[in-house]
Amino acid sequence: MKFFVKTFNELTLNEFHEILQLRINVFVVEQNCAYPELDNKDKIALHLFTFDEKIPEKVIAYTRIFKPGDYYEESAFGRVVVHPDYRKKELGYKLIEETISVIENNFNNSKIKIGAQTYLKKFYESFDFKQVGVEYIEDGIPHIYMVRN
Repeated sequence: MKFFVKTFNELTLNEFHEILQLRINVFVVEQNCAYPELDNKDKIALHLFTFDEKIPEKVIAYTRIFKPGDYYEESAFGRVVVHPDYRKKELGYKLIEETISVIENNFNNSKIKIGAQTYLKKFYESFDFKQVGVEYIEDGIPHIYMVRN
């Protein structure tokens, strides 16, 4: 499986469309969460994604990555999403491993802060993230801050 890392200006129109379609289908439709998906942060993020090897134009996993200071004081990532048809295949683990690698290689930094949906706490703990602070609600969904040193 090959992952791609691109800046906003390097994305093709089709790639950006596929990314937005996946994010909207999961975060807005599946999770029934109305929120402003286009928040201008895409323009400053690195975009990490992979395609279905049999359908090369179909984005099946994605996250956006921020250098220190762009989102939090630490490096950060968010909008972590795996297409529903590709879940339960360890793709989420591969995506986060690749995300951490991109952060370490591009920002010479290993400290990462995320705002994670609370139900994913154990998943992120498997990558050495630790909860900091108390649970909060974002767009109607329980979240926690987590940090990896």
